[in-house]
Amino acid sequence: DGAEEHCQWADSLTELDLSSNQLTESVFECLPVNIKRLDLQNNQIASVPKGIAELESLRELNLASNRLSDLPGCSSFPALAALNIEMNSILAPSTDFVASCQRVGELRAGHNPFKCSCELRAFIRLERQSGGKLWGWPEAYVCQYPDDLRGTELKDFHVSELSCNTTLLLVIALLVTLVLVAIVAFLCIYFDAPWYIRMTWQWTQTKRRAWHGCPREQEAALQFHAFISYSARDSVWVTNELIPNLEKGEGCVRLCQHERDFIPGKSIVENIIDCIERSYKLIFVLSPNFVQSEWCHYELYFAHHKLFSDSSDSLILILLEPIPPYIIPARYHKLKALMAKRTYLEWPKERSKHALFWANLRA
Repeated sequence: DGAEEHCQWADSLTELDLSSNQLTESVFECLPVNIKRLDLQNNQIASVPKGIAELESLRELNLASNRLSDLPGCSSFPALAALNIEMNSILAPSTDFVASCQRVGELRAGHNPFKCSCELRAFIRLERQSGGKLWGWPEAYVCQYPDDLRGTELKDFHVSELSCNTTLLLVIALLVTLVLVAIVAFLCIYFDAPWYIRMTWQWTQTKRRAWHGCPREQEAALQFHAFISYSARDSVWVTNELIPNLEKGEGCVRLCQHERDFIPGKSIVENIIDCIERSYKLIFVLSPNFVQSEWCHYELYFAHHKLFSDSSDSLILILLEPIPPYIIPARYHKLKALMAKRTYLEWPKERSKHALFWANLRA
């Protein structure tokens, strides 16, 4: 009530010049209702209050050289045709201003310290869409912040939708990540990367055990580096691949092969036990043929006993061909247990992988 008593203006007052005073935003609480032209230039106004009464007749509003940090919305001035907000402290006009002031025909907003960032895109778009609404464009509209863009005119400032839209950026980043993961997974499967990783891991573990084990004394008392157990049906692979690759070349390995090293006159069982006892390692060439061989079963049985009696890590399993679980007889429970607990080397069909296989087996 007290404000109404001190805020009485003549209804005929249509122009009011209050420039170059020390007025603040409280001036908007007491203005002539029928005002058409209002000059508030060069005052101390920091904002235009949101809840002011509508000045339905106001056509020109001059707020130049004040302390505005944001451009006022035009929703309270439905008839506004000219707005001057030059030389204030505006960094980036709000989206509310851009939306509500599109109908204003003459807009002077230059000589503000604009911050060229994503928030400024809507304001720049306003000028491009209106085609000449902003007075003084483009010379009066220059970036002040950030420092690397200082002096750049707003018309030359471009920023992509992608860099400003966080949701879009996250979606694209997620899609790119998924595509990369899919490509890497495909390449891993295509080039059989898991096999290489597994073989390399086995090789490093073997080298580590050999380093800590130091079995020099035990090796000196043994005649063979390894005894080979295999099915007669796999003898071609053993003769043409396994023996030449281990017994020749760098670090010659002496193998005990029953066709070559069994002592005549001894029974097969005695020869098997003798060969196993005189060998540092036991190599089993596993395949469906191995499972169906009675003698391989004996060799595996004796090797299993040596394994537990010596508490040694002397068993090497080579999977020459995959063995479906259903073809392993129930009496081969030792083989099932060994394959479940022990790492075995798989013979790769691809020739490019053979070198790594032999290096791993030799290690």
